[in-house]
Amino acid sequence: MARPAVGEALRRCAACGGYEYSGGLACAACRQLVDGIVEEEWRSFLHRWSVGKGQEAELAEMVVDEPDRHDWRVVDAALDRLACAECGDRLSRGPIGCPACDLAHGFRYAAIETDRPGVVPGNEHAIRVNVSVVRRPHVTSANEVLARRLLLPVLLVGYLPTIDEAQRISALIKRSPPAQKILLLEETIEGIKRQRARNGPST
Repeated sequence: MARPAVGEALRRCAACGGYEYSGGLACAACRQLVDGIVEEEWRSFLHRWSVGKGQEAELAEMVVDEPDRHDWRVVDAALDRLACAECGDRLSRGPIGCPACDLAHGFRYAAIETDRPGVVPGNEHAIRVNVSVVRRPHVTSANEVLARRLLLPVLLVGYLPTIDEAQRISALIKRSPPAQKILLLEETIEGIKRQRARNGPST
């Protein structure tokens, strides 16, 4: 499934009840959607290079050696196809403290990020950071993972929080009771979206 278009309405996930893409590890459907953001671009990349399945690992190594020449989704997909020589996990997604994975994770941010037409500059960077956090939750605090995954659906349809809005969301996460965090965050994000719609998009 292609990622949502700019301006598209948010949809609820039939499996977890949250917005699609926001369900985290507990929701296989949302996890598949988030992985699909990366996998769809990798499939297009393979098609452009006329590469078959048997040559994927070789192509992935080439991409990882030159991340600044490729779209971030291609780089992330390439990392998924390589095993870390130190921990054995997918490269960049190993345990905290694995030197090789930490190094690969740092290099991934050299990849190309191209904003889509109609979004605030920086939207694509926000998407790729949130996707990275959601796909590597074990290296980030639970509160940050929660915020990143709940914001991902609105980023995908073109929204980008201002600094004030991001600080408001962060403060809400820290002070909310665990059982109410998701509901309160969704309500806050919806309120910001309604205000944006009334006042016009931020630039």
